[in-house]
Amino acid sequence: MSGTLTLVPTPIGNLSDISPRCRQALAEADFIAAEDTRVTLKLLNHLDLKKPLVSYYEHNKEFSGKKILERILAGENCAQVSDAGSPAISDPGEDLVRLCAEHGVTVTAIPGPCAAITALSISGLPTGRFTFEGFLSTTKKNRLAHLQSLKNETRTMVFYEAPHKLTATLRDLSEAFGAERRISLCRELTKLYEEVQRMTLGEAAAYYDEQPPRGEFVLIVEGAAEKQEEKPTMETALTRVQELLAQGMSKKDAIKQASQETGFPKNALYDAAMK
Repeated sequence: MSGTLTLVPTPIGNLSDISPRCRQALAEADFIAAEDTRVTLKLLNHLDLKKPLVSYYEHNKEFSGKKILERILAGENCAQVSDAGSPAISDPGEDLVRLCAEHGVTVTAIPGPCAAITALSISGLPTGRFTFEGFLSTTKKNRLAHLQSLKNETRTMVFYEAPHKLTATLRDLSEAFGAERRISLCRELTKLYEEVQRMTLGEAAAYYDEQPPRGEFVLIVEGAAEKQEEKPTMETALTRVQELLAQGMSKKDAIKQASQETGFPKNALYDAAMK
């Protein structure tokens, strides 16, 4: 009988955020797959736990993932953690979950810390509908193409960004979405120097040109304004009647169809057409 894979979220800055259930899952696992074993070892020491650790990160995920799967299929239970937050969210754990699912392995996830949701909730921007975009490409061409595809996105957008790339990203966001689009910049979440800056993209680009950014950022960007459908006027309705007449339709049928298409009452259209 095969074992299970459990995704265990870890604190995004404050070790007190580790839940009793997460601690129990780590304690009961036969081994832990960690993005950075050094980071996870600090957490285990904090929890007074000793567990075998295996390295699983972006550049070894193919080889390491197969080894982890073999152990699970042999009956061992694995807990997978990222350096911070929920595994598989902008994280190579996504590939391990898919690999296990393809081989019929039971995968469970414990709810817990997530930087994207934490930042979104305090951003002051709409939270009812949002899209998580993660890290933008380091290649300028791909980054700009990604942003261009989001130009008319009406949902609130969530991005992750490292401090050394922040100023360039803010300039690209401002260029793609317009300098007046609102943004909340959240950094050092749950830590001692947690900070939320709410401003426009233009203001943010100018501010961080002067203030060197520090810490990991979550960027919450306002979506595009909903496009309002233009209501047809009597003039456009009459033009439609003329088009239908030109196509050979009778006046009665033309007025009836134009009424259905534009919402104007047939009697009103008929009177206007007679004038």
